[in-house]
Amino acid sequence: MFNVQTKMGMGKFYYVKERFGMTVTRGLEGVVATTSSISSIIDDTLTYAGYNIDDLAENASFEEVIYLLWHRKLPTQSQLDELKSQLAANYSLPEEVLNHFKTYPIDKVHPMAALRSAVSLLGLYDEEADQMGEEANYKKAIRLQAKMPAIVTAFARVRKGLEPIAPRTDLGFAANFLYMLTGKEPEPIAIEAFNKALVLHADHELNASTFTARVCVATLSDIYSGVTAAIGALKGPLHGGANEAVMKMLTDISTLENVEPYIREKLEKKEKIMGFGHRVYRQGDPRAKHLREMSKKLTELTGEPHWYEMSTQIEAIVTGEKKLPPNVDFYSASVYHSLGIDHDLFTPIFAVSRVSGWLAHILEQYENNRLIRPRADYTGPGMQKFVPVEQEVFKKQKKQINRTNYYSAFYFLSKNCCNRESREKVRGKCLLTFDSDILMQHRAETI
Repeated sequence: MFNVQTKMGMGKFYYVKERFGMTVTRGLEGVVATTSSISSIIDDTLTYAGYNIDDLAENASFEEVIYLLWHRKLPTQSQLDELKSQLAANYSLPEEVLNHFKTYPIDKVHPMAALRSAVSLLGLYDEEADQMGEEANYKKAIRLQAKMPAIVTAFARVRKGLEPIAPRTDLGFAANFLYMLTGKEPEPIAIEAFNKALVLHADHELNASTFTARVCVATLSDIYSGVTAAIGALKGPLHGGANEAVMKMLTDISTLENVEPYIREKLEKKEKIMGFGHRVYRQGDPRAKHLREMSKKLTELTGEPHWYEMSTQIEAIVTGEKKLPPNVDFYSASVYHSLGIDHDLFTPIFAVSRVSGWLAHILEQYENNRLIRPRADYTGPGMQKFVPVEQEVFKKQKKQINRTNYYSAFYFLSKNCCNRESREKVRGKCLLTFDSDILMQHRAETI
């Protein structure tokens, strides 16, 4: 405990680290909050259950990655077929959720807000929503994973005045999303690109939204609450939303000739350029190179190579000047744009993938649960005495009355006191005591 000068005067402060032997870390940076067997980031290498992300991005389907995250092992063919069958059986949304979209003020609702509300609403129509057994939780995980693409694509169509497209059980996860969005069976390269994006975004250790989900379900709240909370965290621009901001930047730049002046002006003004750097990577995000390659292929295929060319030029300037390599969000922007996806759907697509990781972490938290309850380093005022509000009001009123009487009486005194010496003597008394009664008494005596 020690005294410190504040705007409110001297106060006593207590430092948590001095009282309890704890230290304070802003943003929990570098703090290891739990143990997990789902994914790891060690020496700038991302792995899912021990499998390098490069290996998975090149070879795995998203369904295989879902199974890997939930079971910590790759599926056999029969296990994979069973998972695909379970997902396909749960693709469709309740009619009540679809109708609910039509009640939204479409021109004011961001797709992430719609997604958050729809996931919460799903819990109302799941009879097992509050059952906490292992089997019930796994079934709910299947339902949520399957319905996320249907939510995003249905909302995307409803807001344009179009009817939602029913899912096809014969299409894989990535292909089905693109089909439900456009109504057309996607090209193989589009499926490959989208599958790769889903694999790369599936999990990322204890990121902000995953931590939020674990904190929520550590209270033994249900899976729907945990995923809803995670979506709320992902909605924030410091977590999700970077790829949407990257695409806005590319659109603003418009041409290759504008890249250098635009970026250099940003650098001179010390403005943040989205899509670069990452808190846990020092040598670069290992996922970025895969989307860089897909961006080149897709922009050439669509006849819009300038999006890729602008991106590489921006990368050269920012990495050269700031030593910041691009992260996974930077090239995913031009990938999604080339797939014909609306820019404000980029973050919901992030959620369609990341829910696989959220669910893995939620199930892991349930298996070995302990309430997550950290401490805070208090920096407010020291001990204070409570004063009833009536007393405070009375003191203020009395002070105001005294001040008014003082000036009134002193004005009379200055006009009527017999001499200056007498006037100054009474004034001094009044200033010392701030008691207008002295002046009022003298005023009465001089009348």
